[in-house]
Amino acid sequence: MIKVVIADDHHLIRQGLRYLLAKEFDIQVVAEVADGQDAIDTVKRLRPDVVVMDIDMPGINGIEATGHISASFPEIRVVMLSMHSDPVLVRKSQESGAKGYVLKKSTSMELVGAIHAVCRGGTYRPHIKVQDENAFKQPTLGTTPKLTRRESEILKFISKGHTNRQIAGKLHISVKTVENHRINLMSKFDVHSLPELIRVAIKIGLIDTD
Repeated sequence: MIKVVIADDHHLIRQGLRYLLAKEFDIQVVAEVADGQDAIDTVKRLRPDVVVMDIDMPGINGIEATGHISASFPEIRVVMLSMHSDPVLVRKSQESGAKGYVLKKSTSMELVGAIHAVCRGGTYRPHIKVQDENAFKQPTLGTTPKLTRRESEILKFISKGHTNRQIAGKLHISVKTVENHRINLMSKFDVHSLPELIRVAIKIGLIDTD
């Protein structure tokens, strides 16, 4: 029996995934969690075989949580479940230790297939049309990411130590939107933590230290 933990901050999605996976005779959902920290704590307590992990979650996001889980429990497989088909996010998920990446628009059979594949020691990646064959490679040093006006605003607030909730209040947007922008910023800069993001942004002159 494959023991699975579902990590997604949307209750309806967790319920739907549990319902779909319950139809499989060899899969048992042992827990549901709503954020990355809960995923880490639950994995430590239950030691499942697979974690189905959303990327966009409050607090510790799915990529960061996967990094923690893979470092501490390399035998536990993580399958990312995301609405994002960005090849950079696929690559960053793989770098964090995820063995599978499934798009939320995929069929339930694809998710089940990914779970079985990673349990057999394999990997699963979606078929994404990549215009640039270098999209899965590390960006070259010295390349300055192109940021939107909103991303630039959020980057400056992050550099000043503001939390997602504080930034959301100042910009009159949702905390979830801030979290999504933060993930996009980390992807564009090819970093894995906020301190790295700030250091790189300062180094290339996008924010100052005044």
